[in-house]
Amino acid sequence: MKTYAVYIKEQVLFLIMEETADKSSFKSYLFFWSGQLASILGSSVVYFVLLWWLVDETESAVALSIGSVSYFVPFILVSLIAGVVADRYDRKKVIFIADSLQAFSTFIMILFFSYGIMEYWYLYFFFAFRSTCQAFHQPTQNAIIPTMVPKEKLSRINGINFLLTGFINIIGPMIGATLLIFLTVEQALWIDIITYLIAIVPLLLIKIPSFHKETEDKKRESMWKEFKSGFKILTTIPGLLVLILEGTFINFLLQPISTLLPYYIRVIHNGSVVDFALISMSFNVGIFIGGILTTLKKEWKYKVPVMILATIIYAIAYALFSFVPTGFFILIMLYIAIQGFTLPIYNALFYTILQSKVPSDKLGRITSIDNTLSCIIIPLGSILAGALTVIIGIGPLFFISASLIIIVDVVVYLFTKIRLLDSEEDSSQEPG
Repeated sequence: MKTYAVYIKEQVLFLIMEETADKSSFKSYLFFWSGQLASILGSSVVYFVLLWWLVDETESAVALSIGSVSYFVPFILVSLIAGVVADRYDRKKVIFIADSLQAFSTFIMILFFSYGIMEYWYLYFFFAFRSTCQAFHQPTQNAIIPTMVPKEKLSRINGINFLLTGFINIIGPMIGATLLIFLTVEQALWIDIITYLIAIVPLLLIKIPSFHKETEDKKRESMWKEFKSGFKILTTIPGLLVLILEGTFINFLLQPISTLLPYYIRVIHNGSVVDFALISMSFNVGIFIGGILTTLKKEWKYKVPVMILATIIYAIAYALFSFVPTGFFILIMLYIAIQGFTLPIYNALFYTILQSKVPSDKLGRITSIDNTLSCIIIPLGSILAGALTVIIGIGPLFFISASLIIIVDVVVYLFTKIRLLDSEEDSSQEPG
């Protein structure tokens, strides 16, 4: 349930960094940011086009699962060093190289499609390559923000960025579907080259400020030591470790629908590319509305019960996918919009609990532990989803996964200390 975990983690890190930014650099950032939004739109469209081509070409749940694994595994492995690269090298050059390599990979795919030599399994290599580039691009771009945006504007910029990214993810699938109606796959992929050129112009024109070097003591501190100290903190806050492990297990159970939705629409319901686009849009509309609600509501008194309720509502909608009559896409759109609506609520409350319970100087490593566990579980869940679909069918797999989510949530709430996380005691300012 932590779709926006990385986004929230970035907000936490921004608040504790001590970079400075003036009005001039802020204007430069807005120029840079506009280009990045164009690039996000291009990536959203290309991902939709390639995913639909893969499911249309193979009609295989296993092929989709392998595609998901081929993206996430390199991303996870490279992320271990990408953050260090973002801190030690020229960030402008890192982003330029990462973006340029992604655009180059798209150009190679265009050639493969144009000459009729593209095979579906080639996409796995392209997914792995693009995810590697993204693993370097993401932390570098995030590290730039607090060096160019004044502290008093960070919260607003992050909030606007969150909503605009959500809006782009709403329109991206529809643009992709429209392109595939009138254009070939290779022609549709040119949008990635175009948005790359739009994004690269601001990058080349702006000046990105330098950053503070880490102290020698910080450099000597081992990653393993920090990782162990993070787990030690988790065991001292009643219910927090349970909450993170519960979220990780739920992420595992969500992989069938996350990975196999295109297969479910195309093969099970004989859907078209437009149907897939509308359903993808519905999910992001739900997220967008849920995000607005969490932005407007200033305080949630009963955080844990609301999180449990949001998860159960998500799971009920998940289970109902198993009973949708063939081709009844209106119901699918409704169910997936409900799922999208619950995600920002869960995530906002999850990270509010982290921020209020974990000492501020330990928050980064706790968030990293949570993100690491979530990322590790995704490839395993994806590959098992494909295999189990072949064995028991996608409908029963959805229903069983949803039922397990409800059972886990009820058991965790009734029989663990997770309810203590709703107490008013604030641990975030305790000395480390």
